[in-house]
Amino acid sequence: MIFLPLFLALCCFLGSPLAQATDTLSANQTLQDGQTLVSSGQVYEFGFFSPNNSGAKYLGIWYNNKQPLRVTWVANRNSPITNLSAELALSSQGSVSLQNGSTKYWSVTPVGAVNEPFLRLLDSGNLVLSDASASDGSGDYLWQSFDNITDTLLPEMKLGWNLRTGLKRNMTSWASDVDPSSGQYTFSLEPPDAPQLILWKGSQKHYRWGPWNGERFSGSNELRANAVFDPMFISSPEEVSYTYKMVDNSTLSRFLVTPDGAIQYLAWANNQWTNLVTLQRDYCDTYGTCGPYGTCYDSSDTNCRCLKGFRKNDSSPLDWAGGCSRIWGLSCGNGDGFVKYTGLKLPDNSRLAGNKSSSLEECETQCLKNCSCMAFTRVDVHGNGGDCLLWSGDLVDMKNYPSGGDVLYIRMARAEIDAIARAKRRRRIITAVSISVSTVCGMLILALIGRYAHRRRKERQRAEYLVPRDSGDGGPEEDLELPLLDIVAVADATNNFSFQNKVGRGGFGEVYKGVLPTGQDIAVKRLSLTSGQGLKEFKNEVILIAKLQHRNLVKLLGCCIHGDERMLIYEYLPNKSLDHHLFDPSRRKLLTWKTRFSIIMGIARGLLYLHEDSRLRIIHRDLKPSNILLDSEMNPKISDFGIAKTFTVENAGEMTNRIVGTYGYMSPEYAMKGHFSVKSDVFSFGVLLLEIVSGHKNWGFYHPDHDLNLIGHAWKLWTEKNALGLIDVLIGEEFPLKEVMRCIQVGLLCVQQRPEDRPTMSSVALMLGSETSDVPQPKEPGFSAESFAVSTDSSSSVKILNFSNDITITAPASR
Repeated sequence: MIFLPLFLALCCFLGSPLAQATDTLSANQTLQDGQTLVSSGQVYEFGFFSPNNSGAKYLGIWYNNKQPLRVTWVANRNSPITNLSAELALSSQGSVSLQNGSTKYWSVTPVGAVNEPFLRLLDSGNLVLSDASASDGSGDYLWQSFDNITDTLLPEMKLGWNLRTGLKRNMTSWASDVDPSSGQYTFSLEPPDAPQLILWKGSQKHYRWGPWNGERFSGSNELRANAVFDPMFISSPEEVSYTYKMVDNSTLSRFLVTPDGAIQYLAWANNQWTNLVTLQRDYCDTYGTCGPYGTCYDSSDTNCRCLKGFRKNDSSPLDWAGGCSRIWGLSCGNGDGFVKYTGLKLPDNSRLAGNKSSSLEECETQCLKNCSCMAFTRVDVHGNGGDCLLWSGDLVDMKNYPSGGDVLYIRMARAEIDAIARAKRRRRIITAVSISVSTVCGMLILALIGRYAHRRRKERQRAEYLVPRDSGDGGPEEDLELPLLDIVAVADATNNFSFQNKVGRGGFGEVYKGVLPTGQDIAVKRLSLTSGQGLKEFKNEVILIAKLQHRNLVKLLGCCIHGDERMLIYEYLPNKSLDHHLFDPSRRKLLTWKTRFSIIMGIARGLLYLHEDSRLRIIHRDLKPSNILLDSEMNPKISDFGIAKTFTVENAGEMTNRIVGTYGYMSPEYAMKGHFSVKSDVFSFGVLLLEIVSGHKNWGFYHPDHDLNLIGHAWKLWTEKNALGLIDVLIGEEFPLKEVMRCIQVGLLCVQQRPEDRPTMSSVALMLGSETSDVPQPKEPGFSAESFAVSTDSSSSVKILNFSNDITITAPASR
């Protein structure tokens, strides 16, 4: 019995193990392998884990009751526990230690005296050390895991600087998917005065977004406010940081830097983690792709261009490491000035000129009086109305970004500025002459000018879309260009347009597969002379799609104009169009629900970009399965912009006397009255969604019990509370029932009769992507019967004469 008091005393000295599940570890308690803390709302769990049963033990935080295990924070990431057991102990003095005997793997020692320490796991995923005797609930912790980020950024976790303490919070990738030790990629916010996001690979800049301009980081729209989360940029004397809040707090989400250097935004939806955003979208996001004073235009590695007033340094067309140099040398104090460039990702290495709001004129003066200052701009970095940013040295890592770029004023020599002024004067003179001419003599002058201009255009072979590629391209407020391919090169690539290379046919004409000398696969869309679409549609598609960049839009690589021949050259997508798979019984069996839902979400994201995020704001007007192309991984890409229309927010709807489109996908207000808007595309998307769920065409749908089309059949099943009857029987696998039902409900919302009842694409994307979003009940759809029908099943145009407008409708066909 003499040993019992000694044993109890020893237990108290070593610390008592955690007795039961709780969110708190108190003084003199320990957390051992097999025990965990669980946050009060059951959101997060804290304890020991072994990645992929590797044998090495780590102490970390993960999502509670979510499989597979996703760890958001690791304490001892670079000190694994191997072949031993360890425990976490909290002393009465507030020190926290993870150790086995004398071997210590991780520890926290608070500064100053602590009376009643406790360690608590919060529902935010933050592990905090507090003093109960001093805590007032304000969040002023002795220590917190949110200040020690690993590879994950959670809502309200801050990336950036605490200027008062000197603490810098970065994200660092895992070494691999099963090794949480520090990897080679670091994601950071820096520097504090002109903050920008940088992904480092070791000590080298790998990707860059920034600087912050008051709404987003320059060169990216992904981190701006949206329907899912609100970004928060904090700038004060005490801190400069970036974080975000969820619009719907019930949605779990996280930013992640992966072991291979991808920056992803993931959300928990439909019992799985869904990657909603990857910041690195294309080749142009790679740091310094085009060298000094070079600008990157798209994801092709041949599309670097020099700014106007600069020439390429290296003679090799593919080598852009040397970038560009000035045509006219600067002469500080002898007339240098600035030229305005728009739609750019701002270059690297900016610095803040002072800490107060400055006017544009003050910024120019600041830069002009400093001979090393090469550029300036004014953006609202710190929320004070406008900050002056200056650049010294060469301008690097610029990107053409028409849908969300910034303005940059670049220092130029007097000779260059004078040349620009002369060109502007010539344009003003020509404009003045054009306006003032009202006599026959004046008309003759205009005719001569027109003939001269026509001859020049013919000589240059670039018609209305292109400018020469030799002078370095890029310039103040320029139009986007497209490469012009020679007819001989296109013919060689397609084996002289052989039948074996033909892969499809649409309303535009025939489509051929080709291979360029570089080895790149292409799809050549050749305008048929008998096509219902002509020069107007060809020009429309070139102008619109050349200015669009999104992973769910088909990429236009160039065009070819030769006599009456007009061709568009696209990236080649090996899985053809959606209708090729969806309406073929054998191929449809291979379309799992996971693939179908991924296609639905991709189309929704692409359409959302067209309506709300692209610079032009576009209504597609012909959304259908044959215009959805699929890449090698079955990712959807919207194509065919021949009849698309641009709009502004103020003019979001229009009328037309020439109705073009495809029967079965046209909204009632467009088909009957010629009125189109973004809600016309929403209707088409709804039809497409119902077709993907059911595997049946809306046009020509047959059911032995009624004469309704697919829309009407879906509505009938919905009102009878039998919507499950719409699901394709060929899916043949288990699928999340709630997710499919949500898709049917959203599809019916999109095809409602009245356009004002239909949701916007931003609402559609939110409803589809989050199982917690409220989805309203749909009202009766439009065009639910087959009475509005045509008798052909070809891709030729059909004239419908019983309407007041001239309507050209295309029946669906494979492409």
